[in-house]
Amino acid sequence: MTNELKKLLLVDDDPDLLEEYKLQFKSKGYIVFTAEDIENGWELFQVEKPVAVVVGLIMEEYDKGFVLCHRIKKDSWGKNIPVFLLTAATYATGFKFSSSTSEEKEWIKCEEVINKPVSVDDLIGRIENYYKKQQAEIPA
Repeated sequence: MTNELKKLLLVDDDPDLLEEYKLQFKSKGYIVFTAEDIENGWELFQVEKPVAVVVGLIMEEYDKGFVLCHRIKKDSWGKNIPVFLLTAATYATGFKFSSSTSEEKEWIKCEEVINKPVSVDDLIGRIENYYKKQQAEIPA
């Protein structure tokens, strides 16, 4: 992947998580932008045009991650990039979010809902798999 193809946006209200992920992604050659709320995340998304976005589910309010995912996926750039929603809600509530069916993807507006904690290597694998799948779907 070229550097242009390695621009990543991380949005979460946990500054420690953002800093940890940012350092780890940078060590793997990614250019990383971070935001601690959805408004700053949305602004960075529009300006930087990342190739992938990782969003925390619960930020300022319980549904803000969903709100940002919807905004991104409505955007002409965002509809063509992977968005991953991170959550710890399953542990707190017992309710499991998923994006495994087309109906769930349509409602949630992300490629995958991922339970925290998740490693940076796992996230990189998911990003790379998304683009490998996209390449495989392009007719020769």
